[in-house]
Amino acid sequence: MTLFSTPTASNPNNRRGPFQTIKFMKMADGYNNARALRVAEIMADFRNLQYYIAQIQANPAPEDYYLEGYSLLRACVAEAQAILASPYAYGVAEHPQGDPETEKSQLQAVIIDASVRRFQCQRCYLRAVAGLRWMHGRNTILGGQRPHAGNAAQLQAIDIALRTEVAAVTDEQVEYSLRAQDTAQGKWLDEDPSLSLIRQRIRRAT
Repeated sequence: MTLFSTPTASNPNNRRGPFQTIKFMKMADGYNNARALRVAEIMADFRNLQYYIAQIQANPAPEDYYLEGYSLLRACVAEAQAILASPYAYGVAEHPQGDPETEKSQLQAVIIDASVRRFQCQRCYLRAVAGLRWMHGRNTILGGQRPHAGNAAQLQAIDIALRTEVAAVTDEQVEYSLRAQDTAQGKWLDEDPSLSLIRQRIRRAT
């Protein structure tokens, strides 16, 4: 019997979160081991994305609190927390009978659920990166001072750059970034959900 226990952002080593422990004992069509490995890979990506987003530190002055870059960063952190807290929606993730066909169905469902979460976190992460770039650029321009007429054009330019970068984080771009990474690493992607299915699951959950 092989056992995978899924990690979370708060404890990347071995704490159960929205994905529960997955057990499998035999293979239905010869691919259950590959499916279980794929689940572990996707959840590792999810854990890393959660970790990066949780490390975001943005402490603006009160008068800057509602600037769009800072608002974006807060929204990304809150969204990542909500994704982590959302329950697994596809039944009980454990089948002690060890029936290979049941295990196959379970693993396929978890691949979809994990892929949706990873997609959402990747989108959140890319938007957060844009927000962090804006924040660092703004701090560099200000140099510890307050905005004034002399740096107004520079500040406006990084505001525009932020909007442009965030607008470029489309669903297609998010999927491409994940697929390109997976392909470059030679991962088994035969049962990864399509973008249309991911969108469908996200709409269903909202």
